[in-house]
Amino acid sequence: MKKKATTYWIATAFVAMIMTASGGLAISHAPAFMKALAHLGYPPYFSNLLGLGKLVGVCVLIAPGLARLKEWAYVAFGITVLSACYSHFNSGDGWLALEPLITLAALVVSYLTRPMSRRFPNFGVMKSDT
Repeated sequence: MKKKATTYWIATAFVAMIMTASGGLAISHAPAFMKALAHLGYPPYFSNLLGLGKLVGVCVLIAPGLARLKEWAYVAFGITVLSACYSHFNSGDGWLALEPLITLAALVVSYLTRPMSRRFPNFGVMKSDT
């Protein structure tokens, strides 16, 4: 059981670090981030929305409780990472488009190994009697 908890925290810490760093760069309008955002075809104001969403998502992901919001954070991060892959691919970045999939893999590991205290209960799910 300890191995599962360690795996969860390593994967979650990795995702939190990546999202915090990119969210911070977005909120601060770091020149390199803004240049990359423009290369992908996004308007400058999108960095505020993206940065705020990432930072709030990280807070939800690492805070105790908030199981329902954690589900939404995982979904939002998944959409964000897959959108980054798609955007890089369509911008002609070649193999760089696959780099966000590392974060997606860590996100999936975090989701699958999260402890029961961080899961939303499955109310209304019926078990079959067969």
